[in-house]
Amino acid sequence: MFFKLTHTSSKSNARVGKVLTNRGKIDTPIFMPVGTSGSVKGVFQEDLDKKINAQIILSNNYHLYLRPGVDLINESGGLHKFINWDKPILTDSGGYQVFSLSNNVKIKSEGVYFSSHIDGSKHLFTPESVIQSQNKIGSDIMMVLDECLPYPCEYSYAKNSLKLTHEWLDRSVVEFNKTKDLYGHKQFMFPIVQGGTFKDLRTKSAEYIISKDLQGNAIGGLSVGEPKEVIYENVDLVCSLLPKDKPRYLMGVGTPENILECISLGIDMFDCVMPTRNGRNGMLFTSEGTINIKNKKWEKDFSPIDPNLNYYSSKYSKAYLRHLILSKEILGSQIASFHNLNFYLWLVNEARKNIINGTFEVWKNKLIPKLNNKL
Repeated sequence: MFFKLTHTSSKSNARVGKVLTNRGKIDTPIFMPVGTSGSVKGVFQEDLDKKINAQIILSNNYHLYLRPGVDLINESGGLHKFINWDKPILTDSGGYQVFSLSNNVKIKSEGVYFSSHIDGSKHLFTPESVIQSQNKIGSDIMMVLDECLPYPCEYSYAKNSLKLTHEWLDRSVVEFNKTKDLYGHKQFMFPIVQGGTFKDLRTKSAEYIISKDLQGNAIGGLSVGEPKEVIYENVDLVCSLLPKDKPRYLMGVGTPENILECISLGIDMFDCVMPTRNGRNGMLFTSEGTINIKNKKWEKDFSPIDPNLNYYSSKYSKAYLRHLILSKEILGSQIASFHNLNFYLWLVNEARKNIINGTFEVWKNKLIPKLNNKL
C-alpha cells in the first residue's frame, strides 16, 4: 500500500488522496462503515458496494475472535470470502472493546486479561496474539493493541498507560514482521497515537509512532466523551506532527460536523457506529439536518427521506419509514441504516469534490449549520 496525495486546500489542511491496497484503491477522505462482526448491521454487502460505493469497511478483532472464532474464518479462506466482500477491510485490534464491553479486565505488561461479554469465558489479548488473529482474519489494514483511556483521566495514569502502549507497539512491530500473508493479499499495520487530552503526551506519542515508519497512522482515544473543541485541538496538534505522505485515521469519530471539521484539520479516514446505531433507533442524518423519525410531525409527510441522495433515501417517504420504525419492522431499521450510511458516504464524497475545486471551506461553513438543525 502507498498513499498518494493528489489535492490540498489552500485555506485549511484538508486534502484528497488515494490509499492503494491489493484489493483496490480507497479515495480519501473516506468514511468506513462499521461491520463489527463481519456484518454492517441491516445492510447487504451488495448495497454497500453497488449503491453507495463503500470502498472499505471495518470489522473488529475482539468480536470475531469470540464469535465465530478466527480459526473458523481462517478455514473459510479469510474474512473477505466468509462475508463475500472483495474490497478492503480494516480491523481494529479489539482493545477498545475489551475495556468497554468486558468484565474483570486486568491490564498487565504482557497484555490484557478479560472475560467475554458473551459467556464469561477468560481470555488474554497480547500485542502478539491480536496480530496473529488479524492475520488469520486477513484484513488489509490491521491495528495494534493499545489502551484507550477514559475521559477524563488523571495525568499520571495517562503517562504510565502511554509507556505501556508504546511497549506494546514495539512488540506488535516485531510480531507483524514475522507474519506471512495467508490469502495472497498484502496486509498492513497502523500504530495509534494515544495520550488522552494531554498535549505533551500526544506529542510524545505522535513522535514515537512516526519513528516506526509504518504504512499509515491512527489517532485513538478521542471518541470517549470529550467536548468537540477538545477533539479538534488534539487532532490539530497530532496532524501537525504526522507525516503528510501517509494516511491519517481518526478512530471512532463521529458526527457529520466532527467529520467535516477533522477533514479540514488533515484527517483522511473515519469510522463510527453512529450511522447504523442511530438509524436503528429512528435518528436520521440528512443534508438539511437531523430527523427523529418517530416524531408525529412526520406521520403524513410523504416526501422522500432526503431528495438530495439516491436509492432508498429518495425512494421511501418519511411517513412510511416512521410507520416501519414505530411498528418495529426489520425493514425500517434496514432503510434507516442504509440511508445514514448513504448520507455519510455522500458527505465525504462531496468533501473530496470541494477540496479538488478549491471550495471546501466555503462549502463546509455553509453546510455545518444545516447539519446541526433539528428538523
